[in-house]
Amino acid sequence: MKITMIGTGYVGLVSGACFADFGHDVVCVDKDAGKIAAIESGRMPIFEPGLDHLVGSNAAAGRLTFTTDLAAGVKGADAIFIAVGTPSRRGDGHADLSYVYAAAKEIAEALDGPTVIVTKSTVPVGTGDEVERIVREARPDLDIQVVSNPEFLREGAAIGDFKRPDRVVVGTTGNERAIDVMAQVYRPLNLNQAPVMFTGRRTAELIKYAANAFLATKITFINEMADLCEAVGAEVQDVSRGIGLDNRIGSKFLHAGPGYGGSCFPKDTLALVKTGQDYDTPIRIVETVVQVNDLRKRAMGRKIVKALGGEARGKTVALLGLTFKPNTDDMRDAPSLAIVQALEDAGARIVAYDPEGMAVAAPLMPGVSMAKDAYEAAAGADALVLVTEWDAFRALDLKRLAASMNGAVLVDLRNIYPRREAEAAGFALTRVGGKGISA
Repeated sequence: MKITMIGTGYVGLVSGACFADFGHDVVCVDKDAGKIAAIESGRMPIFEPGLDHLVGSNAAAGRLTFTTDLAAGVKGADAIFIAVGTPSRRGDGHADLSYVYAAAKEIAEALDGPTVIVTKSTVPVGTGDEVERIVREARPDLDIQVVSNPEFLREGAAIGDFKRPDRVVVGTTGNERAIDVMAQVYRPLNLNQAPVMFTGRRTAELIKYAANAFLATKITFINEMADLCEAVGAEVQDVSRGIGLDNRIGSKFLHAGPGYGGSCFPKDTLALVKTGQDYDTPIRIVETVVQVNDLRKRAMGRKIVKALGGEARGKTVALLGLTFKPNTDDMRDAPSLAIVQALEDAGARIVAYDPEGMAVAAPLMPGVSMAKDAYEAAAGADALVLVTEWDAFRALDLKRLAASMNGAVLVDLRNIYPRREAEAAGFALTRVGGKGISA
C-alpha cells in the first residue's frame, strides 16, 4: 500500500519508518526543508534508539522517501496519516488543533482520488468530526473517509511498541472501505497476533486520553504513597511491589520519583480535563493528578535543599539526568526544569550531565554548566542528585564520586542505589519514599 505521513516529528517519523519496514511504500511530508534534508543525510531530529538505522535502511531500499511537496506526497495514497503536533494551547490548556486542521485542508485540496485520512496525532473527542467537515467542504466530489488511529508509543521504546503493540485502535464511522484499508495497513501485525480494535471514531479518540490519564494517575498515586511512607517510616518500593503483584493492579508505572513529564502525559491530562469541563462532566481525579504532579516536581527542589542542611546558597549541586526519561533527548515538562529553577532560586550553582539531552536542555537552563560525564559533574560538588534513571547511572563508582566531591550528599530521586551501598561509599543518602534499608 502507499502511505503518506504528514509530519516528521516523533510520531510521524517513527510510524513512517516502521510502516516502510513492514513493506509499505511510505512518503513522509514536512514543511521544514532543513529537517527533511537532515533526515535524508542520516541526521534524525530526535533521539530514539534504532531510528537512524531503520530510516536509513528503508530509505536505501526505496520504501521510505521524504518531501516538502504535500501535493506530490499525497498523490495516489491509500491512507494519509496526519501526525502533526497538538501542544497545549496557551492560556486554557486545550490541545492546539490548528496544525491538524491546516493539514486536513491542505490534504483535501491536493487529493486526486478517494482515500482514507487518518488522524494519528493525539486529539480531543470530536476532532475527527471537524476534520471530516473541513475535508468534505473542500472536496465534496471525492469519497474521503476520516479515521482515528491513536498512537501508544513510549519514547525510548517506540520502534518495539509499534512493531509489537499491546493493541491497535482504529476508530471509524463504520464505512467498510475505511475498515478494509486500515485492516490492510496493519495486516503485517497479524503474525504477532496483535489485537486490532475497531471502534467508533469518538471512542478511539477518548481511548488515547483515558489511557494516558490512567497511567499518569498510577504514577501520581505511588508518589503520594512515597510521601506517606517517609512520614510513617514505611518503604515505598516494598509497598509498590506488594500492590503491584496483584494482577488487578500490575507493577508498571508504580515507581516513585520526581513526577511525570514528557510530550504526552502533561498535555494529554490537561486536554482531558478541559474536555470534561466543556461537556460539563468534570474529571476530578485527573484534575487532582495534574495539580499534584506540578507540586511534586517543585517539591523535589526543596528535598535537595533539605538534604544540604536547609541551605543551598553558594553550594554546587551536580544533576545526573535532565531528560524526562531515559533513551530520549526530550526535555518537555521534564522534572529537571522545575528542580533547576528551585535550586537556582535557592542560590545554588548547578552542573549537569545527561547522555543525550544536554544539547536540547542547554537553551532551557542557561545558568547550568554541562559536564562531559557523571564524574566531571560530581567533581567539587556539595551534593549529587540522580534525576533520570539512565542505564549509565545504574553502576557508578560511588567511592570515586564521593572522593571527588566537597560534600557527601547523594539525593537519589529514582531509588537506584541501596542505602548500604551508598553509605559504604561515604554518602549521606536521601531517597524517595523511605530509607531503603530493604533495598
